[in-house]
Amino acid sequence: MDQSLDSYDMDYGIPPDEIPDTTQGQAFFVATIVIGVVLACIMLICGLGNFLFIATLARYKKLRNLTNLLIANLAISDFIVAVVCCPFLVDYYVVKKLSWDHGWVLCASVNYLRTVSLYVSTNALLAIAVDRYMAIVHPLRPRMKYQTAYCLITGVWIVPILISIPSAYFASETMYPHGGTTPTTHKVFCAQIWPVDQQVYYRSYFLFVFAVEFVGPVIVMAMSYARISRELWFKNVPGFQTEQIRKRLRCRRKTVMVLIGILTAYILCWAPYYGFTILRDFHPTLISRQKNSLVAFYIIECIAMSNSMINTFCFVSVKNTTVKHFSSVNLKRIVLLRWKSKYASSKTVDETDIRTSSMPVTEEVECIRLR
Repeated sequence: MDQSLDSYDMDYGIPPDEIPDTTQGQAFFVATIVIGVVLACIMLICGLGNFLFIATLARYKKLRNLTNLLIANLAISDFIVAVVCCPFLVDYYVVKKLSWDHGWVLCASVNYLRTVSLYVSTNALLAIAVDRYMAIVHPLRPRMKYQTAYCLITGVWIVPILISIPSAYFASETMYPHGGTTPTTHKVFCAQIWPVDQQVYYRSYFLFVFAVEFVGPVIVMAMSYARISRELWFKNVPGFQTEQIRKRLRCRRKTVMVLIGILTAYILCWAPYYGFTILRDFHPTLISRQKNSLVAFYIIECIAMSNSMINTFCFVSVKNTTVKHFSSVNLKRIVLLRWKSKYASSKTVDETDIRTSSMPVTEEVECIRLR
């Protein structure tokens, strides 16, 4: 503990007896409410919505087109965070008030999964943007083959899995004084903590990740959607436009508007997080003595994590019809089974007439399935 306090003093210039108590005061109480509500919404929306989407793709093979396969990576990563990570974060931030009681293995695992999920989401959004660019700007070129798509999906996961290893390797449990000097006021801090003598490596690593997983993808996605918008809104289509062509154009425009909204939300959610991290790690003396700086960071972090809810709502509920297909088919089956049960229990003349009809119940189920 003494070594940790020495590192804290060397890095931020704060004596151990002047470390502010962040869990006291109205600011932390408000932050706890905000964090708890956001994490609960993530568990509900991302957990349920992405589960329905993944289950639908697993059940209906005909829905596994290229776009849905790319969206599935986003759904899987957000689902993992909602189901695995968020319950521990609720306990850490809200219940225990910044004290980790689950051991180093879970501390490293939760940090690692959160980091992997962030980078997988970024790479999936980038892959979707490139796919839309090729389909709209270069429609005459052949679409990506499924073998190529599977290689792309592998890359979407392999790159985050590799570059997120330091987040698990340097994750540690650190006991720190909290509001006093007696042992009863010490809590356990779970986070990615690099040694003071390796700060140069940390900053180089952070700048690398910042460029590869935020600046680069945002630039590529913005350029892709700008080119797509020019193609759909400002380019005249030669020849006579039929109603089918106009309908297809309107559908593509709506899809691109949703994607542009998703990109905008991604920037608004994650830019404050990266900006605060740069300020904290490259100019620590500017914010380290502020009592509520750590509380502000946790709120910014929750705002960044809430981007997964926006992705789930836009892709699963608005843009994509997969869950609607899942719900519609199952609703029809439930109604049909209830009707069949009622039909089987009745002993009237109408029952005899129905039995002689040309479409049995089993054939009707098949028609609904095909439809």
